[in-house]
Amino acid sequence: MQVVDPHIHLWDLKTHHYPWLANPGISFVGDARDLQHDYLLSDLLKDAQPVEVLKVVHVEANHDPSDPVEETRWLQQVADEPSSRRMPNGIVAGVDLSAPNAAQVLEGHAAFANTRGVRQILNVHENRLYDYIGRHLLRDATWRANFARLRQHGMSFDMQLYPSQMEEAAALAREHADTQFIVNHTGMFVDRDSVAGYRAWREGMRKLAGCANVAVKISGLAMFDHRWTVESLRPYVLETIDTFGVERAMFASNFPVDRQFGSYADLWNAYAAIVGGASDAEKAALFVRNAGRVYRI
Repeated sequence: MQVVDPHIHLWDLKTHHYPWLANPGISFVGDARDLQHDYLLSDLLKDAQPVEVLKVVHVEANHDPSDPVEETRWLQQVADEPSSRRMPNGIVAGVDLSAPNAAQVLEGHAAFANTRGVRQILNVHENRLYDYIGRHLLRDATWRANFARLRQHGMSFDMQLYPSQMEEAAALAREHADTQFIVNHTGMFVDRDSVAGYRAWREGMRKLAGCANVAVKISGLAMFDHRWTVESLRPYVLETIDTFGVERAMFASNFPVDRQFGSYADLWNAYAAIVGGASDAEKAALFVRNAGRVYRI
């Protein structure tokens, strides 16, 4: 099986600082203590066997917020090594768009050849277990003003949020129709214990899909389903593909975070089983072509 994986993380704890790994805890996404070790490109490619990984996109790994550009600098050095095959082929960098130095940070990231976009986690939830940041960045005037700077750098925006935030996010996407948005982790359907929760996810995803500049990564499902099976993933995968269409959806691993809940090969084989009845062209789009096009790699 050949894949372009548009959502992976790497870290080198010997040389870089990641606050969440320096002080790991247990949350709904698992036990971060299990991730408190170096995870390098060689580790990813070893985990991937026998899946043939053609290209990868690295998404910011909550690196030291005082120096987010250092993560991009390191990743570019990794990509420039002759043995790396240019991996990570695309870099989605970290930035706080509400910070006074956001413009300078964006310029710093843009100086590196493999930078394709940025991510800033947006997740806000009334339940503290699921709340990431405790503030609504989408409503912050400074954040929105700096968001407009992405266009001048030709950067995309990886959007990690919950269904309750999707209506506001869709409005942002319409306001910035020339910026590519990529929904992370299948829209993070967190409120799974009610019909209202499912409806909020389904309707929110439809609002986002109504914006032609929004794509989606089918990933991160194991964060809410630690004992996942092909059948438990199936409805979310198929609903997402049906909502966004085959040309705006892509599979991704979220490794090594989802490594806590299954192997790389098992995850990609599950995706393959779920879309087993799709045409060869549709499979090529979901596994390879869309990620390459959206991230320009």
